[in-house]
Amino acid sequence: MKLSTFFHRHLVWHLCIILAIFLAYLIWSQPHALIAWLGLIIFSSLSLIGLINLIQTKHSILKNYPVAGLLRFWMEAVRPEIRQYLIESDTDKVPFSRNQRALVYQRSKGLSDQRAFGTLDNVYAVGYEWLSYANAPSPKVPLENLRIRVGGQACTQPYDISIFNISAMSFGALSGNAILALNKGAKLGGFAQDTGEGSVSPYHRKYGGDLIWEIGSGYFGCRTKTGHFDLALFTEVANDPQIKMIEIKLSQGAKPGHGGILPAAKITPEIAKTRGIPMDHDCISPNRHSAFHTPIELMYFIQKLRESANGKPVGFKLCIGEPENWFAIVKAMLKTGITPDFIVVDGSEGGTGAAPVEFIDHVGMPMRDALRLIHSSLVGVDLRKQIRLGAAGKIISAFDVIRTCAIGADWCNSARGFMFAIGCIQSRTCNTDRCPTGVATQNVQRQKALNPIDKGQRVYSFHLNTLHAVAHLLAAASLKHTSEITPNLLMRRNDKGMIESFATNLLSIETGSLLSDSPVLVFAKQAPYLTDAWLNANPHSW
Repeated sequence: MKLSTFFHRHLVWHLCIILAIFLAYLIWSQPHALIAWLGLIIFSSLSLIGLINLIQTKHSILKNYPVAGLLRFWMEAVRPEIRQYLIESDTDKVPFSRNQRALVYQRSKGLSDQRAFGTLDNVYAVGYEWLSYANAPSPKVPLENLRIRVGGQACTQPYDISIFNISAMSFGALSGNAILALNKGAKLGGFAQDTGEGSVSPYHRKYGGDLIWEIGSGYFGCRTKTGHFDLALFTEVANDPQIKMIEIKLSQGAKPGHGGILPAAKITPEIAKTRGIPMDHDCISPNRHSAFHTPIELMYFIQKLRESANGKPVGFKLCIGEPENWFAIVKAMLKTGITPDFIVVDGSEGGTGAAPVEFIDHVGMPMRDALRLIHSSLVGVDLRKQIRLGAAGKIISAFDVIRTCAIGADWCNSARGFMFAIGCIQSRTCNTDRCPTGVATQNVQRQKALNPIDKGQRVYSFHLNTLHAVAHLLAAASLKHTSEITPNLLMRRNDKGMIESFATNLLSIETGSLLSDSPVLVFAKQAPYLTDAWLNANPHSW
């Protein structure tokens, strides 16, 4: 080994040793020099850390650069914060842009969301989208009209749901104070909160806001000791007046086809009681349901739940995977004559507290494509009027709501938007239990920072001001309700720089055509890959 190379790699460490020795000598001659004492502590510590790093064999960088190498690990640790606060532009969506977050913060605090000096968007960029307005705009739509009735022919307790609601986030993924804040906002604003698959907790019940009870494959809140579905427990919970709809979770956008696990170490007594699970075992959510195994069995399960809930709306949520599986569900509806009251389309761009990176990035169909497929195929079998569609997937602004309704949704859900409203700063530490704002953590001290009373008001304000913005956009287009929005009213710039309406590239199927025409003819021009999916779909198997 060349001495010059050795000293070059260890230069910073050697300087720390020299400075420590110098400061020790200085203190020996001047014992009361406080700055010298502080410097001695710092450089002695760095000298010792350097020696330890030189001896260790785990990290090659620290072995070669015993002190200077620490800077690399520190920079890596703070890289997300440096990028978010110093480097990222206002429009970089990683996963939400600064503009998107600022909009939520402004609306949740009741501050002005107006901007001066023009748009920051490049209106000539590929993919730029806009709403066509009318030369004779209509009066602003009353906010109380921005609701949609959910409940088919078999439903005796239909629910008038807001067009904008809180998407599924469970107690366990979020803190108790976060759930309290969300439900208080839902109560103040008269809109719905989806419980997520963690069941109905005391935090969901305290303020009495409307709830959509989500039932996942773990059947939390309605399970036997062995983890199977318990109809008696379900009936008891489902008939609570606060629960307005029942949602069967088939899959989640951020990790479709993947089960979940809550380690025993993270299970608190409250979580155990809410979910109906023991504290001394890991809590497993299987990647598929045990209460039904085929599309036809799913339809009968829906019917059973609706009857047990005394006619409340029952539906399911899914992220589309193989179109053949979705078509199998459609054929099961036709064969049994049983239909869900609603379907929530969860896009692969959806968020989660934790999931494998491959599932987050590369599994499942994005929301817009999935929503249009479900909407169009239900039109094709003449069932669309009986079934309401909700949609979730990075919906933040009023334009997001308008665009999603134009593609086929009756209402929209937002999870991360409402997380921003209660203080989330997109630190992306949800899976570490170290959320800096107390939103996504079970740490008692951290969640004390979140005041449910104050944040509940912000949830209410975000919802209210978003609806105001929706109402203004509808008036500009001379519309009275989001149900009147069509794809032709939205325009976009395609990859050739030309203007086209959304309808140009959206799947479109004539009403009832899948019942009377050959699927080859229906899908031939627009999506030929769907022909085999329809022909091969079997309602008796996935």
